[in-house]
This record gives sequence, C-alpha cells and structure tokens, in this order.
Amino acid sequence: MNKAELIDAIASESNLTKADAKRALDAFITTTTSALKNGTRVALVGFGSFSVSERGARTGRNPQTGAEIKISAKKVVKFKAGSELSDAVK
Repeated sequence: MNKAELIDAIASESNLTKADAKRALDAFITTTTSALKNGTRVALVGFGSFSVSERGARTGRNPQTGAEIKISAKKVVKFKAGSELSDAVK
C-alpha cells in the first residue's frame, strides 16, 4: 500500500474527505518525525511504538573486493509491533 492508497483507506474508514485524510496523515508523519529527532519514543497502544537507537561503529567488508571498510555509527529508527497488531496479523 502506498501513501495515496493509505489516504484513500483513511478517508473511507473515517468518513473524512481525501484532503482531510491527507492533512491528518501528513501531520502524523511530521509529528512522529519531530519526536524521533528529539529522541522521544512514540507509542500507540495496541499498534506499536517507534523509537530511535544508536548503532555503533563497526568494520564491514566490501562484497566485491573483500576489502575491510569502516562503517560509522548512526541512529536508526525501530518499530516494535504492539500485541493487538501482532495478533491481527497472525
């Protein structure tokens, strides 16, 4: 499902116009992104939670040449599904 299909689904499920559904989805994305940038965890009970964690620097290998390369540390976004979402997917 892409963003346009998600907007259509939100609009039909919530009886909103497509424009209102797009604004709501964009607001969710903007707010979640801002919170994660600040290191805040975003938890939606039953659905799941978004968080940021540090991935440490490590040594990797170039698969073409086999040469060692240094991979720098970075922050990554993690999503952990909630119990209701996990049960619905089973």
